Amino acid sequence: MAVIKKVVLLALAATSASAFAFSPRANVGSSVKTFNGVPPAVGNAFAKTCPSTTVALSASGGEAVAEADEGSMADTLKTGSYFALWYLFNIGYNIYNKQALNALAFPWTIATIQMVTGIFYFVPLWLTGLRKAPKLSVDDLKTLLPIALCHTGVHVGAVIALGAGAVSFAHIVKASEPVVTCGANALLLGEVLPAKVYATLLPIIGGVAIASMKELSFTTLALASAMLSNVSSSLRGVLSKKTMSGKQIGENLDAQNLYAVLTAMSSCILIPMALAVEGTAFIPAFKAAVAAGSFTNKSLSTLLALGGLTYYMYNEVAFLALGKVNPVTHAVGNTIKRVVIIVASVIAFKTPMSTGSIIGSTIAIMGTLLYSLAMNSVKK
Repeated sequence: MAVIKKVVLLALAATSASAFAFSPRANVGSSVKTFNGVPPAVGNAFAKTCPSTTVALSASGGEAVAEADEGSMADTLKTGSYFALWYLFNIGYNIYNKQALNALAFPWTIATIQMVTGIFYFVPLWLTGLRKAPKLSVDDLKTLLPIALCHTGVHVGAVIALGAGAVSFAHIVKASEPVVTCGANALLLGEVLPAKVYATLLPIIGGVAIASMKELSFTTLALASAMLSNVSSSLRGVLSKKTMSGKQIGENLDAQNLYAVLTAMSSCILIPMALAVEGTAFIPAFKAAVAAGSFTNKSLSTLLALGGLTYYMYNEVAFLALGKVNPVTHAVGNTIKRVVIIVASVIAFKTPMSTGSIIGSTIAIMGTLLYSLAMNSVKK
């Protein structure tokens, strides 16, 4: 309980500092981009811009100013709340996921459970009409299938990496995703970026290399799985650009519904794959864990369910958080998020980090921030 309190306080401190320092700007477009969420290109296609606030000038201008200030403060508080929930759900997911993997070494099955859990969230919203259900044709589903395959790879790779090594190490390697993205864009889309963007990749590569050499819990499987997640995420973005750019896909397919559809499709992909890789050995392992006395049926089931719920919710809330801020704030927010997760996991699991690992991870994460800022300046 003391650990959880520390993690919560840490997240709230970080989000209070970041969210209020970076209040939303009117009429500024934002790009939705998450490492484990919707593809960058897909998110960009459906990202919402901050609504502009037009205040009619009254005879006594003071009322208009007061209304604008109140609206700005309300937006700031709302954005701060979104960031706090985004960080807290993300921290919760990483902790619940690692605890489940420590208890049950079946990453494919656990990844499948987490993916399927999201269905129990968005399907009731569609059935009750609280959210308009998307309408998709067979051709639409064929268009989305390659993206869903990559989406599956992103999640499975991350879960295997988190199970094979420390949470902190997995996120350090995940910070190298921009390197893979640049390579994939150059090879598959012929996209050549300015030299300053490529220059920011050097600290990322160097930082991850230093952290990997000095990582006390280093395993080849953790490194390879995290890189699989990176490659899948990059390919997901490339495929999204090639297949969805400027193309209307179905009806009611906003960013949140798109993520829901990808979740449903990935669930259908993962179920047979998990059975093929791990079979049904998860069931006797579950019973053995309960018999050992470490868990009850209820507590272990709850742990698995919480892992799935927080996984879906942190991606859901990410749309609300990142859709409220400009690209620079988004880049800073993503960087702070990764730092908070690494620190929270170190506290929660008492994971030792060598000085070299700390230095390497710091360099890599700062390189990721510089890459995001450089990319944003290129897009302007």
